[in-house]
Amino acid sequence: NNKLSMPKVSVIIPTYNRVKFLEEAIESVLFQNYKDFELIVVDDGSTDETRNIVRRYAEEIVYIYQNKRGVSCARNMGIKNSSGAYIAFLDSDDKWLPSKLSSQMDFFIHNPNALICYTEEIWLRNNARVNPMRKHRKYSGMIFDKVLPLCIISPSSVMVKRELFFDRIGFFDESLPACEDYDMWLRIAARYPVYLIETPLIIKRGGHHDQLSRTF
Repeated sequence: NNKLSMPKVSVIIPTYNRVKFLEEAIESVLFQNYKDFELIVVDDGSTDETRNIVRRYAEEIVYIYQNKRGVSCARNMGIKNSSGAYIAFLDSDDKWLPSKLSSQMDFFIHNPNALICYTEEIWLRNNARVNPMRKHRKYSGMIFDKVLPLCIISPSSVMVKRELFFDRIGFFDESLPACEDYDMWLRIAARYPVYLIETPLIIKRGGHHDQLSRTF
């Protein structure tokens, strides 16, 4: 394992007082069958045991602590400290299935002009699987008109080429108190195709998460 070569994918987990879920999120990245990645955990001022959880993985992750400035700032901090050619996000209360990164890397290899892809997802509420409503159906390609009525893209399902943030679109809007990811996907979808991998590769947990609990 040549540490001098840049990892292909930078995985960014922003977190704030989610100690109950964070360990599972981290493990779901470390158990990926695609191994050429770096994992960056950005702690947005947690006051719980987050630091102690992260310490267990000291050899395997990059840990960045900042005073509470919001999830956009945390994601941007991760992006700016990343070195991968591709960037993927995982919210600390979600989990990935083991082939998440390999499926997306395979997609980019076969679609070299693509800048962003996202995946289908499994929704759990109180550990029981629930089916998304029809309005949450996902689409592929020039999907701006589909994204406009409501956010159908989960941050945890997205992988983007590095240049999308650094050269084309910019970073997450740190002035937005909510829906900062929605704003980003709209900015991207207005200009570029957003491709869907139709396999569910992430697990989203509802019942505690504002955005999702409203949709169930």
